[in-house]
Amino acid sequence: MNPSLRTPLLFLAVAALIVLVGVLQSWNVALGILNMGLVSAIMALGVNMQWGYAGLFNVGVMGFVALGGLAAVIVSMPPVDAAWAAGGARVMAAMAVGAATIAGAIFLWKRLGRRSGRGLIVAAVLAIGFVVYRWLLGPAVDAIESVDPAATGYLGGLGLPIVLAWPIGGVLAAGAAWIVGKTALGLRSDYLAIATLGIAEIIIAVLKNEDWLSRGVKNVIGLPRPVPYEVDLQNSEAFVTRMSDWGFDPVTASTITVKLAYAGLFVLVLIVLLWLAQAALASPWGRMMRAIRDNETAAEAMGKDVTRRHLQVFILGSALCGLAGAMMTTLDGQLVPTTYQPLRFTFLIWVMVIVGGSGNNFGAVLGGILIWFLWVEVEPLGRWVMDNVTANLDDGILKQRLIDSAAHMRLLTMGVLMLVVLRFAPRGLIPER
Repeated sequence: MNPSLRTPLLFLAVAALIVLVGVLQSWNVALGILNMGLVSAIMALGVNMQWGYAGLFNVGVMGFVALGGLAAVIVSMPPVDAAWAAGGARVMAAMAVGAATIAGAIFLWKRLGRRSGRGLIVAAVLAIGFVVYRWLLGPAVDAIESVDPAATGYLGGLGLPIVLAWPIGGVLAAGAAWIVGKTALGLRSDYLAIATLGIAEIIIAVLKNEDWLSRGVKNVIGLPRPVPYEVDLQNSEAFVTRMSDWGFDPVTASTITVKLAYAGLFVLVLIVLLWLAQAALASPWGRMMRAIRDNETAAEAMGKDVTRRHLQVFILGSALCGLAGAMMTTLDGQLVPTTYQPLRFTFLIWVMVIVGGSGNNFGAVLGGILIWFLWVEVEPLGRWVMDNVTANLDDGILKQRLIDSAAHMRLLTMGVLMLVVLRFAPRGLIPER
């Protein structure tokens, strides 16, 4: 197929699948798939920058997405005044002491050079700083988490518009990526993968256990929206009258209107990011990144700072994952740390990039929407298939086992799809040019 025709035809095919869901199931389901597909496409775009541009194997995507979700809470939720009065100042002091301790240890390590006793001095500074940090933080955390723990039990946020959390989520993830990159990007690719996975698990563990920060497993619900609420639309006389005149049920129309508003915001963000990613890929910087990916030794021989460029693209890709994480939490309206699983937020994103086409931004976007569509629709389709296959079987353990197996069809489908794509289109549906 002509490469110039392949991309639009594949996007039209995915759009047709979503429209088909709207016609056969419901438009609410179709728009829900579209919105999460757009968010997943941004995550895939970030991973594609790291792997497709520079060959960096990051399996800690989940952690950067979770940091974006945390940013949505910190930015948009109102502050809990009683919690701040109980221990907010002491927590801030503990954070300042922790940062000063780390900065001081790094300064002394560099300043002392190779002098004898350098390790003992730095270790002593770290030990003293840790003791002071825990002395400040422990009582403050206990006081904060005891403030109405059923409803709050945490510091809350800044009470700002939640749209501001999207770029801040990217900045928060970029900061974490800088820390990870400074320590792990010098490692071999397999060790880098292990390091990023471990750090992602640490981030999730912090979100689950530090109730004062994110309410832990009690979850943060009721995040503000950048779009109207369904109940407000249903209480609007003008909206109800207009929908009734057009022959639509106002309740259904309100949910569809809200999802369309989210879709408009997400499409706008995706278009801007895709344009920037394409501009970067076509620039001298993009050509240099691909040269480093293909042959690091040759790039170093030409005077390129490979580690520094790896750090740049690692930060950029992680920032996109953090941005998408904030957008996803906004769409959900809640932060649930237990939902951040490697299967969904690392493995599935990698499937999107591989199937769509590593190194091609349009391929990553296509893969993000297509794979999410399959992830959602395969299970009900599998249940329908099993119901028809077992229709003539007697009720018994075999029939029940076959019907129950439909829940696992999505995992089987992802594996089969990857095998088929790697066999017949090893460079993805839209390969790198």
